[in-house]
Amino acid sequence: MSAPPHDATRYGYRASMTALPDWMRPPRAEGWLAEDLDHLPEAPRHTELIDGALVFRMSPQRSWHSHLVTDLTSALKGQAPTGFEVGLEMTIRLDERNRPEPDILVTTAPFDRDLTWFAPKDVQLVVEVVSPESAHRDRTVKLRKYAQAGIAHYWCIEDEGGAPVLHVYELDVPTMAYAPAGIFRHVLKRPVPFEIGLDLDRLTPGGKG
Repeated sequence: MSAPPHDATRYGYRASMTALPDWMRPPRAEGWLAEDLDHLPEAPRHTELIDGALVFRMSPQRSWHSHLVTDLTSALKGQAPTGFEVGLEMTIRLDERNRPEPDILVTTAPFDRDLTWFAPKDVQLVVEVVSPESAHRDRTVKLRKYAQAGIAHYWCIEDEGGAPVLHVYELDVPTMAYAPAGIFRHVLKRPVPFEIGLDLDRLTPGGKG
């Protein structure tokens, strides 16, 4: 039985060699490619591709995370002007070996009912809500990869004692790297990618009382 990609364990891949089902074995020596995700019906929901390795969600999603994503999505949809759409549970094909699935994204792509991924050129904002399992990827790996793909805006949301803290980044085009654009608590106001105003304390149940 062939081994999984050498970096798979580093990105959250866990399976013993004796328990590895056939569908989890990469179809080529260099690992998986972006298009392979469309042909893996046995894969768990929210499977991502990072550097040619499959990444699975390894722990149950916390209620805090779920409420935050749901309420933030609703808030962004309520403020998005015509031409902008807010999406959930959709991957972005950064290149042939990277196809992450952010928690939330904002796109200008026209609606296509059969679409399974977005191109970076059509994604204006990516939002990742940090969990213990995803922290390294969200803070470092995805921070770099989203920038190199040319996505203009990235929000990384941390849990600070139950309150969401938004670390906002904006693409510096000459370097194709993100520049910090602010750390926001309680209230966020941003002019890009469209006018956004958020009461952050109301995005989680603990802040609504």
